[in-house]
Amino acid sequence: MSTTDSAGIYHERQIRELCALHALNNLFQAKGSFTKSQLDEICKRLSPNEWINPHRSVLGIGNYDINVIITALETKGCDTVWFDKRKDPSCIKSHDIVGFILNVPTEYKLGFVTLPLKRRHWISVRKISGKNWWNLDSKLSSPLLIGDDSKLLEYLREQLQSNDKELFLVIKKVDVERSPSLISGSNET
Repeated sequence: MSTTDSAGIYHERQIRELCALHALNNLFQAKGSFTKSQLDEICKRLSPNEWINPHRSVLGIGNYDINVIITALETKGCDTVWFDKRKDPSCIKSHDIVGFILNVPTEYKLGFVTLPLKRRHWISVRKISGKNWWNLDSKLSSPLLIGDDSKLLEYLREQLQSNDKELFLVIKKVDVERSPSLISGSNET
């Protein structure tokens, strides 16, 4: 992967624990597609009577869970499909995909000290300009070129080798309703 030709690609960088917000804005290629306030409001709607909201950090600085991401994507007319990593990514019909969101483990550092906390990080991957896929990880200094569909498959296979990573497909609702399956050889979406 390389940063070749990343000019013109919208890429938010990591701030606090707002990787879900950055992943969503990077996926839609626009600042303000979502705001922290909108994601906080989704948390409140998902658990209106909870004193400590289970869908975000107790400190209110982000760390949103998949329920918040799914609900946010629904407001943009998208559905989210969890990918069963026992299958090979080649079964994904990538032409129906808006993009991908990966959930990966990450270290939590306080200065130079790595704390023994299990943390998660959200990364978006999408095709830009109709030909190449890009890794839009907010922890990167700039987007990383993955390449064409075959390079995407290599990238996804590499990511899914780890048992502690999860892949979610982001699809326009009309595509989900139109297609009996976004994954070939499957009767489920």
